[in-house]
Amino acid sequence: MKILFSLFMLFGLLFAGDATIEVVKKADSLPGLAIEDSTNSYDDSFKLKFFKALYADMNVISIFNVDRHHRYVDFDASSVLVENKDSNYVLRYEMTQTDSGSLKVSMKLIQNDQSVYSKTYKVSRDNIYMFVAHAMAYDINKYMGEPSVEWMKRKVIFSRIVDTKKSEIVISDYTLSYQHAIIKGGFNVFPKWANKKQTSFYYTALDAHRPTLKHVDLKTLKVENVISSDGMMICSDVSDDGTKLLLTMAKYGQPDVYSYNVLTKKYKRETTYGGIDVNAQFLDGNKIVFISSRLGYPNVFIKDLKTNEIEQAVYYGRSNSACSANGDYIVYKARETSNAFSKNTFNLHLISTKTDFIRRLTATGVNEFPRFSRDGDAILFIKNYKTQSSLGIIRLNYNKNYLFPLRYGKIQAIDW
Repeated sequence: MKILFSLFMLFGLLFAGDATIEVVKKADSLPGLAIEDSTNSYDDSFKLKFFKALYADMNVISIFNVDRHHRYVDFDASSVLVENKDSNYVLRYEMTQTDSGSLKVSMKLIQNDQSVYSKTYKVSRDNIYMFVAHAMAYDINKYMGEPSVEWMKRKVIFSRIVDTKKSEIVISDYTLSYQHAIIKGGFNVFPKWANKKQTSFYYTALDAHRPTLKHVDLKTLKVENVISSDGMMICSDVSDDGTKLLLTMAKYGQPDVYSYNVLTKKYKRETTYGGIDVNAQFLDGNKIVFISSRLGYPNVFIKDLKTNEIEQAVYYGRSNSACSANGDYIVYKARETSNAFSKNTFNLHLISTKTDFIRRLTATGVNEFPRFSRDGDAILFIKNYKTQSSLGIIRLNYNKNYLFPLRYGKIQAIDW
């Protein structure tokens, strides 16, 4: 029963100032951006898909008021469309299909009828058009002098529950527009990127006699067993250099946090509490943050790996069952309601280890499994509301949330 409780806890993601204090940018103070399409090579359906992807990305970077209208104009037209005259900027692009079948996209950013930035992109297949849209948004954000949104170009890996004890490990972009099921068959959960370059990943296979952590090389598709344990085996975090893992194992009946050295293949028990310790994350080089039931309910704690001292990190909420760390910041999941007759609300909250401020990041539904981007600029999370499962993006410095629904199945765990 305690193991099941542990799984519930697990299933259940630097700034120039304090990110726990809300930053609100009024929409009417942002410059306006219109988008003009100059494409002739593709049908209307594909044109609309690309426009929607680009429109979404330009909204997510949160520095423009983006016009939602899809309008056409010649790429070499000397001025913007009349409807776009009042916009501060116009993004004009043209998609063409090369003789080899590649997708080529030329774009230019226009201000006062003058091109101020231009670039051409090329991908081998038109079904990965969304990555071009992400790259365009990234480059325009950089041109505008805003903080990097490098995370837009990274791939997301998630486990999707498709039936009873059946799941898939899927690689996607952050909007779920692109999806590729890399592991099918069986019950495989908790995927985790193994390195910064996203060339390999770990996941837990639950079909074997003992839960087993596996490693997959995406170049060779070679799958290797890493370590097994009775009761529970989950990789909750990977160090920046990829040489150390934080694992949850139940080798002695109760789940504890372990560190694992990838090079020596040796592990070390980091927590020895008689209850439940799970879901550890690297906080910095010498500390980890994890979830423990040592107060009689799940809450967030910090351990200093040098001194072995453990301290409570969160004092708000009485069911804080998931967390992610970046620099001085921790985002955690807290139960906001306690209703035995209907579904409860679980929201994400942000705290700093340097201050006492708490910032609530979500408002409705079940929001869980938060994950910071590597630069701390954004938080990826899972949102379950009514019957819909979605990936959510929180832009911390802009106080904005964006949701991207999953077409089928239910998201179990994510990483990026």
